[in-house]
Amino acid sequence: MRTQVVIIGSGPAGLLLGQLLTNCGIDNIILERASREHVLSRIRAGVLEEGTVGMLDEAGVGARMHREGLPHDGFDIAFDGRRHRIDLHRLTGGKRVMVYGQTEVTQDLMEKRAQTGARSVYQAENVKPHDFDGESPFVTYEKDGTTHRIDCDFIAGCDGFHGVSRKSVPESSIDLYERIYPFGWLGIIAEVPPAGHELIYANHPRGFALCSMRSTHRSRYYVQVPTGEKVDDWTDERFWDELRARLPSASAEQVTTGPSIEKSIAPLRSFVAEPMRFGRLFLAGDAAHIVPPTGAKGLNLAASDIRYLFDGLREYYEEKSAAGIDAYSGRALARVWKAERFSWWMTNTLHKFPDQGAFGQKIQHAELDYLFQSEAALTMLAENYVGLPY
Repeated sequence: MRTQVVIIGSGPAGLLLGQLLTNCGIDNIILERASREHVLSRIRAGVLEEGTVGMLDEAGVGARMHREGLPHDGFDIAFDGRRHRIDLHRLTGGKRVMVYGQTEVTQDLMEKRAQTGARSVYQAENVKPHDFDGESPFVTYEKDGTTHRIDCDFIAGCDGFHGVSRKSVPESSIDLYERIYPFGWLGIIAEVPPAGHELIYANHPRGFALCSMRSTHRSRYYVQVPTGEKVDDWTDERFWDELRARLPSASAEQVTTGPSIEKSIAPLRSFVAEPMRFGRLFLAGDAAHIVPPTGAKGLNLAASDIRYLFDGLREYYEEKSAAGIDAYSGRALARVWKAERFSWWMTNTLHKFPDQGAFGQKIQHAELDYLFQSEAALTMLAENYVGLPY
């Protein structure tokens, strides 16, 4: 079997790249180790930058997003018992974000791919990229007990942090940068109306909290918990009590409680792999970088990777120029590191650290106090939150 681009991974990054390539006539195959149903069951982020929204429109999958998504012109940060609004729309000259769940993005892209007849192989086992440092790369995989081979021009590794793509690169050829945070986010989803029209980030002596949503009737809430905490130790009642304790009293009264339909703990880490290109293998999304979710950058960074990679591949096939793919890693990493900085800053500003001490708490308070007295500081926050330009 032969194709032009093999895409490893059927998450949003792989599906978005596949759809953009398909739309301009570049043949591609997606290989996914899990089932389609499992991919759609993953609960992930839901705040989309304008650039990501534009790419989904370009891919032809934006109709339901615009119909059901929630455009947000700002968000709140709560500390010292008060809420302070970040007016994204005013501070950035009219930009906003869209609240639309990653699961919905994935579903829209899957349905579009099926409509176009592009090929996807689910439950592909033992996927392995080969000879990507030469001129004739190929990928092997097993399906129903048979080994298959796909020859190709390029391989796009969109298979996440634990995927095979990055692991296939020799250790001597890649540099890894990582910070593990000493806490995680305990999150729940409940079929209840959200506590507010926009997101509420809370800095509290008991720890960070976030009030988010997936729709006008489905809410997503988080509280910071220590590393090693167990989900089974948290009843719904305990979670709701802890969430409300970390919010200003007026906000706590707006929280509607109900049984959780999903509950999990996500560890927090910052991670970057450099470079993001190895011959004819490209890394994109979580295969190359992870950010703590505080800045809402994970899915959006994956989309910006795909912007650069798709543009480079299209230029290669349509203009016979390798300039775009040669520039891919440098362009992507420049934006990645800015998003890593912002996510690190948001995490450090809003969370309680075990070794923070009284001095650290005072510094954190001063940082937040300064933020809301400085138009320049607010603009910095808003510009990064809505997404830096590609």
